[in-house]
Amino acid sequence: MKSCKWAWFTAFLLVVFALAGCSSSSSTEESDSGKTNVEQELTYATTSDVVGLSPIDTNDSVSSAMIEQVYETLFTRDPETMEIKPLLAESYENPDDKTWIIHLKEGIKFHDGTPFNAEAVKYTFEQFKSEERAAPRASLLEPVESIEAKDEHTVVIKTKEPYGPLLAALCHTNASIVSPEADKSGKLNKNPVGTGPFVFEEWVQGDHVSLRKNDDYWQGAPKLEKVTMKVVPEYSTAVSMLQTGEVQFIDAIPTEQLPRIESIKSVETQQKEGTPVYYLGFNMNKAPFNDLNFRKAVSYAIDREAYVKQLKGLGIKNESIIGPKVFGYDEEAADAGYSYDPEKAKQMIEDNGFKGQKITLLAANRDMYMKMAEIVQSQLTEAGLNVEIETMEWGTFLDTTSKGDFEMTFLGWSNSTADGSELLYPNLHSDNIGSSNRMAYNNKEFDKLVNESRVTVDQDVRKQKLSEANMIAVKDAVWIPMHHGVVTAAYDQSVKGLQIDPTGQWSLYKVHRE
Repeated sequence: MKSCKWAWFTAFLLVVFALAGCSSSSSTEESDSGKTNVEQELTYATTSDVVGLSPIDTNDSVSSAMIEQVYETLFTRDPETMEIKPLLAESYENPDDKTWIIHLKEGIKFHDGTPFNAEAVKYTFEQFKSEERAAPRASLLEPVESIEAKDEHTVVIKTKEPYGPLLAALCHTNASIVSPEADKSGKLNKNPVGTGPFVFEEWVQGDHVSLRKNDDYWQGAPKLEKVTMKVVPEYSTAVSMLQTGEVQFIDAIPTEQLPRIESIKSVETQQKEGTPVYYLGFNMNKAPFNDLNFRKAVSYAIDREAYVKQLKGLGIKNESIIGPKVFGYDEEAADAGYSYDPEKAKQMIEDNGFKGQKITLLAANRDMYMKMAEIVQSQLTEAGLNVEIETMEWGTFLDTTSKGDFEMTFLGWSNSTADGSELLYPNLHSDNIGSSNRMAYNNKEFDKLVNESRVTVDQDVRKQKLSEANMIAVKDAVWIPMHHGVVTAAYDQSVKGLQIDPTGQWSLYKVHRE
């Protein structure tokens, strides 16, 4: 009996030593490598769904974030220097001020196997310019007169007049090149096909968009195997998911969430002064919003200094519409608007018969715009106006404001080209009333200056014209800049290589997890 017990005990010890040996081996392996294996998958959380996935047919930041991963442009900006460099293009030349000869990279294919070539570029840009298609950012290529596929890998673009911002326009996400075959199917907005590092898998509306890595990507396959954009309507919930590791990346951090995010030991953040501008705008087709005295009174009533202070470093006060990081900015415009003067606001409201005027502030259901609306409602009420807030889901909000069905609203412009012409022209030039000029602003002198900023390749002249046009718009108070943006991102410490540029854009191509 004793021998049986001893045999059992010996066997038990052998098992224990074997397990200990396995444990020791595992620990050594982990310490030698300095890390454990991490799945090369990344989930990005956003409070709104994409509007669509066609660069031709959309113009919102959430859609652009996904478009950026699937498609590519002819040119791009270096995220550090913001200098323009070729991407799908190989090089370009200007035989004269109105001709751009663009040589394309060879051997690149779209995700559906069709070749990327001059015909694809011609097709994309002609669709982009088509009046029937009515692309939201058609203004980017409005000066283009013709696009010719000179040969398989050479595109010749001719403009009506010299067009200084053309390369900046061709860097814009909405100028991404699409597969002609995929677009002709009529399904591109729900089934995107580009040349980028990630391939579309599925879009479950209201829930998620998923992408997988492009093994055949022309610059080499990305390290991430899968990317998911998860719709999380409440930002606080997205932060909780970041903390638990359910998501690994969020951006556009609201001020009230910043302390919480910075307290999470497993999370890192990026913050840098950016190109976006966020503003309160007036529908110039409706009274009293088309009255300069009303707009000035509203501007005097809003304490933007206090508003920016409570952003705790995530915003910059500046009364200029063109911001400090955008080409065309002049410091003279920084204080050229109608600064906070509550007594003057009350007096103007009284003198001009605006007291008790009922107005509705329309705000998209994003934390930042909701906060702006609440602050402005309180201050305008104090000044003597009767103010209500109406909120809408992002996609519905964009449709509503493009139709002009609002009185006053809050919007932002990311300035993805970082060029003042491509801020003022689409948003405030009379050419774009009924589309991207949601405020229906119409000023002939302003239009003339913006046009002049676009029809020269002399950058010094362009900057002067933009500065003058900007001052007119500031004095007209068509927009009241609430703040100029600081672009932000928060991500799990396992995420490496993520870089946001001053426009707030980011690519996941060079990102991996450790």
